[in-house]
Amino acid sequence: MSALDTPVAGAAPGERPAVTFPALDALRAVGAVAVLTTHVAFWAGDYTVAGAWGTLLARLDVGVALFFVLSGFLLSRPWVARSLDDRPAPGAGRYLWKRALRIVPLYLVAAVLALALIGDNAGRSPAQWVVTLLLLDTFTDAPDPAGLTHMWSLAVEVTFYLLLPLLMLLALGRRGFRAGRVALVLAAMVAATCWWHVDGAARVGASTTGNPLQWLPAYLSWFALGIGLAVVHELHVRGATGRLVRPLVEGVVRFGRQPGVCWALAAGLLLVSATPLAGPSMLAAPTAAESLTKSLLYAAVGALVVVTGVFAPADGTYARVLGHPVARHLGVISYGLFALHLPVLHLVMHVTGWTLFEVHLLPLWLLTLGTSLVVAEAAYRVVERPALRLKSWSPRSPRSPRSPRSPRSRARTSTETSGTSTR
Repeated sequence: MSALDTPVAGAAPGERPAVTFPALDALRAVGAVAVLTTHVAFWAGDYTVAGAWGTLLARLDVGVALFFVLSGFLLSRPWVARSLDDRPAPGAGRYLWKRALRIVPLYLVAAVLALALIGDNAGRSPAQWVVTLLLLDTFTDAPDPAGLTHMWSLAVEVTFYLLLPLLMLLALGRRGFRAGRVALVLAAMVAATCWWHVDGAARVGASTTGNPLQWLPAYLSWFALGIGLAVVHELHVRGATGRLVRPLVEGVVRFGRQPGVCWALAAGLLLVSATPLAGPSMLAAPTAAESLTKSLLYAAVGALVVVTGVFAPADGTYARVLGHPVARHLGVISYGLFALHLPVLHLVMHVTGWTLFEVHLLPLWLLTLGTSLVVAEAAYRVVERPALRLKSWSPRSPRSPRSPRSPRSRARTSTETSGTSTR
């Protein structure tokens, strides 16, 4: 048995204190505002007229990397925790039902509003409506509907949701946690992303419709980093053992407890991404090397930011600021902010009569952000919160056959009963 395959020992699940991640809610809001800002900057024309500043504004689409790393962390934690405690994996049916309730209702509202009310979508056929409502636009050659061009990332999220149970089975197996096996699967996810950018997307794109660079393989590395953080956290709270595992876990934890350092490094990498190394800031297709460089830089930025929300000291200023109720509530409504800000941007431009690419950034940003926050709050209260009440109807998969479990393995772990919501 190698050092990486050493089983993990720690306190019994029932003895561990509850763990929460209040800062992650606020970081979700940071990602949503970053995405909104980059879209507003494009409409204002700042990508081309503002020089280096415009290119940096274009790179605020790094907010998507934040979302994906967060999803990898939050959604994989129940699988990792149960594996470490020798308990059955979460039921796939219940998990998928909760994901559907979280994503589908508001997406359908946003899609119908955009398709019905934005003039550029007036000529779309019933078949194109169906494709859009099923979140399949990135797999077709038809132009993305106006007001929904950002939903490619939601399609990637949904594909990841569907694949996650299989990924967890491959990484964790059914016979106890082995760090070496997890590391192998995560490395394979990163390798798949690298290959996809360098060669795979071009090969697949030559024989299929759609945009392969907006499909899940192009972003598996971002999710892998989130899953890796979940593994590190769960090993940390149990007291990791193993000649290689323990130093790695302790190193990540120490790093995450220095949010200033992490944010400084993230800012530096974002500046690097604003150079020609990461490709053009406008809509021209990057080379394979540029595409891969941008993907890896964004992956690192996303991980550096998210690790601060996981490990920053709870009694520090950073955690207190991000854990403020207002900051956390912005995270709660951030999905609505993300989903609805482009339809709102269309509305703002229509009402004001401003001309595309000839608008001052600040007033357009303030008006779009303010209106989007109001709309997102309304959507949360009218659409999202009522839908989430249906979680109690979620199907429960039968327990997988296991040998009789000890009281330790039957105890409910704090990692499944507390913490930041995966919303």
